[in-house]
Amino acid sequence: MKLLIKNGVVVTENKEIKADILLNGKTIEKIAPDIKNVKDVCETIDANGKHVLAGIIDMHVHLREPGFEGKEDIESGCKAAVKGGVTQVCCMPNTNPVCDNAVVATYIKHRAEEVNLCKVNPIGSITKGQNGESLSDIGKMKAAGVVAISDDGKSVSDSQIMRLAMEYANDFDLKCLCHCEDGSLVDGGVVNEGYNSTLCGLKGSLRAAEDIMIARDIALSESLDIPVHICHVSTYSGAALIKSAKERGVKVTAETCPQYFILTDDIITSYDTNTKVNPPVREEKDKQAIIRALKDGTIDCIVTDHAPHSLKDKQVEYNLAAFGISGIETSFALSYTYLVKSGLMTLGELSEKMSRNPAKILGLDGGELKEGAAADLTIVDLNEKYVIDGNKFVSKGKNTPFNGFEVYGAVKYTIVNGEIKYKA
Repeated sequence: MKLLIKNGVVVTENKEIKADILLNGKTIEKIAPDIKNVKDVCETIDANGKHVLAGIIDMHVHLREPGFEGKEDIESGCKAAVKGGVTQVCCMPNTNPVCDNAVVATYIKHRAEEVNLCKVNPIGSITKGQNGESLSDIGKMKAAGVVAISDDGKSVSDSQIMRLAMEYANDFDLKCLCHCEDGSLVDGGVVNEGYNSTLCGLKGSLRAAEDIMIARDIALSESLDIPVHICHVSTYSGAALIKSAKERGVKVTAETCPQYFILTDDIITSYDTNTKVNPPVREEKDKQAIIRALKDGTIDCIVTDHAPHSLKDKQVEYNLAAFGISGIETSFALSYTYLVKSGLMTLGELSEKMSRNPAKILGLDGGELKEGAAADLTIVDLNEKYVIDGNKFVSKGKNTPFNGFEVYGAVKYTIVNGEIKYKA
C-alpha cells in the first residue's frame, strides 16, 4: 500500500521545495508539487508547516543487547531511535558476548526484525573479545550482515594488528571505525585535563591521548591506501590532523557528537555524572574547532555515541560512574538548534551530516530524498520548541547532560520502509 505526504517542505541535497511525496512500499515513488488521484493510498499525512528530511542514520550507537539489557535492549533502543527521527542505526559490538562472530551478529539482526522499528546494522569487533590480541572472524561477520568493524570503547593498541585489520576488512569492503585513545596516556583520567579538572580534583585525560591514535590510524590509512573512519572527534588538534590528511588525499572520514560542539568542560564543575563521557567534553577552543570542522567538511558526520546506562551506573561518585550519554532522542533537535537555527549551516547541510554521509561511508541503502530511494523519512516541526527532560526518554538510559536545555525541531513522524514507526 501507498503512503502520501502532502504539503511539506522537502529538504534535498541543496534546496528546499514545497512538494508532496508518494511512498510505494519501501521506495519513494514520486516527489512533485501536487500529487492527486493516487490509487491504493492507505494513509495521507498533512505535513503543512513541517519539513521532510531523508531518514536520519546514526552510525554509532550502543544497544547493549545481548548481555546488558538492564541498560538498554534492542526494543527500547529502537523505540528511542524512532522517537528521535532516526530510521537506521549501527550498533557497536561491546555487548556480552562481544559481537565478534556471525552468531551474535545474526542474533542482533533477528531481534531487530522482531522489533520491526528502525533498521539495525550490527558492527563487528576488530579483535576477538575486543581484547586487542587476535582478529575476529571478519569475513563470516560480513556474511552475517555487519556493516563495519570497531573495537569501540578501546583502541587497538598493537599497530601491526590494526594494519592487518584494515587490510582484511578492506578485502570485504568494510571500514574500520576507530576509537582513538592511547590508554596508557589516559591512565585513569575521567575528564579533560585542564583548569577545570584541577579545580574539581578529578583526574584528567590529555588531548594527546586521542590525537596520538588519530595520527597513527591516519598514517596507516595513508601508507596502505585504505579508508579509515575516526570516531567521536573531540579535540581541536585531532580535527587539524584530519583536515591535513584530507588535504593530502588520505581516505579518512570522521564523526563527532552534539556534546562536542555544544558543551565545554565547565559542565564538570557540577560533579553531575551525566557529564562523564568518553572522550571527555573539552574546552572552548576545542568546541569552536569542532564547529569549524563540521562547516568545512573536515568532519563528515554527526552521530550520538548513544550510551545508555542504568541509574546505579551513574548515581555514584564521579570517578566510579560509567562513561556515556543517552543521546539518540535529542540529537536532531540539539544539532538543529545549535548549528542551523544559530546560522552556522543550512538544514540541507545538517541532513548531509546526519543522513547522506553516514549512508555513503558505510554503503547503506538510505540517506537520500529522491525518487527511487529508500522510503525512510523524518518529518520535523522546526518551529516547535521544547525543554529536554531525560526522565521522559523512552530509552532505558536517562543519562543526559542536556536536561533543561531549550531546543527547537520536534520530530513529528518517523517513517521506515514506507511505514509510520513513530507519530508524535
